Amino acid sequence: MAATAIRLKTNYTVSSKIEPFYKGGKVQINKDGMYMFCTCGAKINIIDIGTGKVTKSIEQEDQEDITCFIVSPDDEILVTSSRALLLKQWDWKENVCTRTWKAIHDNPVASMAFDSTSTLLATGGCDSTIKIWDVIKQYCTHNLKGSCGVVHLVEFHPDISRLQLFSSSMDYKIRLWDLNSSSCVKVLDSHYSAVTSLTFTSDGNTLVSSGRDKVCIMWDLTTYESQRTIPVYEAVEAVTLLPEDGDFTALGVTNKNPHFITAGSKGILRIWEAHSGRCVYSQCLPGRSKNETEDNVGERSLTHCMLVPATQKLTTVTAEHNILTYDLCTLKLEHQFVGYNDEVLDVKFLGPSDTHIVVATNSPQLKVFELATLNCQILYGHTETVLALDVFMKGTKFASCSKDKTIRIWKMNKVTGEVNCVAQGVGHAHGVGIVACSRLKERFIVSGSQDCTLKLWTLSKSLGVDISEQAAEPEILRADLTEKVHDKDINSVVVSPNDKLVATGSQDRTAKLWSASDFSLLGVFRGHKRGLWSVQFSPMDQILATSSADGTVKLWGLQDFSCLKTFEGHDASVIKTIFVSRGTQLLSSGSDGLLKLWTIKTNECVKTLDGHQDKVWGLHCNKNDDFVVTGAADSCIIIWKDVTETELAEEQAKQEEQILKQQELSNLLHEKKYVKALGLAISLDQPQTVLQVIKAILGEPNGQEMLESTILRLRQDQKESVLKFCIVWNTNSRNCHEAQSIVQILLRNIPPEQLLQYDGIKAALEGLIPYTERHFKRIGRLFQASMFLDYMWQNMRLTEKSSDSDTQAEEMEIVSFSPTDKSVDGAKKAVTTAPA
Repeated sequence: MAATAIRLKTNYTVSSKIEPFYKGGKVQINKDGMYMFCTCGAKINIIDIGTGKVTKSIEQEDQEDITCFIVSPDDEILVTSSRALLLKQWDWKENVCTRTWKAIHDNPVASMAFDSTSTLLATGGCDSTIKIWDVIKQYCTHNLKGSCGVVHLVEFHPDISRLQLFSSSMDYKIRLWDLNSSSCVKVLDSHYSAVTSLTFTSDGNTLVSSGRDKVCIMWDLTTYESQRTIPVYEAVEAVTLLPEDGDFTALGVTNKNPHFITAGSKGILRIWEAHSGRCVYSQCLPGRSKNETEDNVGERSLTHCMLVPATQKLTTVTAEHNILTYDLCTLKLEHQFVGYNDEVLDVKFLGPSDTHIVVATNSPQLKVFELATLNCQILYGHTETVLALDVFMKGTKFASCSKDKTIRIWKMNKVTGEVNCVAQGVGHAHGVGIVACSRLKERFIVSGSQDCTLKLWTLSKSLGVDISEQAAEPEILRADLTEKVHDKDINSVVVSPNDKLVATGSQDRTAKLWSASDFSLLGVFRGHKRGLWSVQFSPMDQILATSSADGTVKLWGLQDFSCLKTFEGHDASVIKTIFVSRGTQLLSSGSDGLLKLWTIKTNECVKTLDGHQDKVWGLHCNKNDDFVVTGAADSCIIIWKDVTETELAEEQAKQEEQILKQQELSNLLHEKKYVKALGLAISLDQPQTVLQVIKAILGEPNGQEMLESTILRLRQDQKESVLKFCIVWNTNSRNCHEAQSIVQILLRNIPPEQLLQYDGIKAALEGLIPYTERHFKRIGRLFQASMFLDYMWQNMRLTEKSSDSDTQAEEMEIVSFSPTDKSVDGAKKAVTTAPA
């Protein structure tokens, strides 16, 4: 009875998608802190910071990569430059390009800056020149020459009355340009490496510069001399001043002297007192272990740092394209967005209610996304690329394995959603490529490695304690069982639903079944022609599913290890397969980016889903069996929703609506309300029904006049639909009379100028003319044939009259000269009765 209650799935649709939106370059946040602007190849993505979703994409028509962009301080204008040496001005709120002009630079623009009034725009080029543009009057006001190499930094002085521009290029010098004289009036020369940022104090008399020479320099803008050089012991990529009116006592700021924040190669934020050069606060890196030094965090290095006064937030960008938002007063991490995931190697649902997903990318870090907000938690621990994941049944713990030869156990706090590493397993001789968790209870995990061995790791009960009660360092695990199980790499490991069996799939083209208690071999599954990528136990039956590089999925019986079914349909390697619909269906993913839904009973591929552009490495179903998550080498993560019930309900509702409309149409025809009947038939989009209505109208007395009045009372879109139907009717001689009647009505009553405005009129004419000519020729031939018949009939009538006259004459002659002995009265009677 339970099996009959299962409704087979027929379709999935994309519920949400996590795509790359930032691939390096500049990041800017608008004035009110609501939107973030990121470069991504030939387009700029605008992200709603509240939801983490891309709301708009501004894309170059010429598909040239954007080299630089800037949003004006008043949030009204966005200016982009591309490798095509064009500048484009956008109304970004409406996604409209309002102006395009040549940059005049000989090489692409490398930097941009607006003045405080959003009137002047400075562009620094790779050709060593700086151009100043008046964006209101739309002309170039200055052409500043004298820089050395690429001008990678330009900044206007915040006091526009000074009309000063600061720039820096490849010679590590800061140049001060007087816009009144269009000349360089000062050169500030103290850095020994590239200058990365410039910021001004509120009074405009002090400039703070930072560089990759690991120093920050304070400049007095009244004397243009260096006031202080502050060593910060890291290559600084960005520096920003703290607001003077904020409460930053939590950060060690105890006086009103200027303080600034630095962000650089060590990946941490530091706050410095400007006059004393003392570091008053140093941020702790999230997830850093005690053994990790500050110099061992290259992947966390910061490339940008932005202050948003309106929201009191600080935003930083890491070298791995992660965007982090902090509370400015406490530097507490609030949001993390992942701009670029690289190749997604595995993905799993996480959380008691599957509210999160955990993702393994081509990186040592794991990423945990909250699906509602796309806020991302980055998990540090592995030192090399994480290759695979598996989640325990309850959804709060999961295991990961990596090329660093280790496995790790992670646990999520049910209240806060925070994930921490609680255990680490060491023992494999090569990278660990696959891991599987026990299904009934959180008792053990099994891992497979490139060293061709399978290891069993038993978990202690202490791992069930809340994270807050755990020690800071993860517990060390040791393998309880180790067995060489294959001759080549182990690509897949899975534990049976009752925790008694373990199945492995290998590059040696076989799958094997093992006892989970002692790793004793129970059977071998042979039949695939190439290496196996995935093995999976059925949740209901004693069946094992395997997928292979030979493009097939096979089902095997666990009793006799025989192949029960083979599913063929993928044109490439089948990387992952899972059971859905309580074991009655399979969902498989291939290296061609396709997903296929199979019904086991019929061996039929029910649906093919095309959402990825590259190999789909990750495939997982949630506990309720209504959502599926996939991750692929195209850096995209897609959440698929089961829409079988929805589509069935929509189809039923559509059928009911059709029945009601058909009944209403029948009633209207019966009541001879032809205008409403024709309108309803057109809305049903059924040409045959419309034709029946027209025939019913023509069947009435004065049907042609009634049809004309009915057609003319229709709306233009309805007339367009009828005209399209006429194209089909006109192809059949049975229905051409109705089609020609409608065409005649339209041509006779609607001016040609108005007819030419109809949607699809060109296609209608192209479809009507050939068949109309054919019908005309056919009528001509019929008319000729009818004339010939009339001529023959007239000749036949003349011949008949002549024949009748001859017959009468002969009869009269016979009566007059007959040798028989008839009386004269008989002869008279014969003459009088002869036909006239």
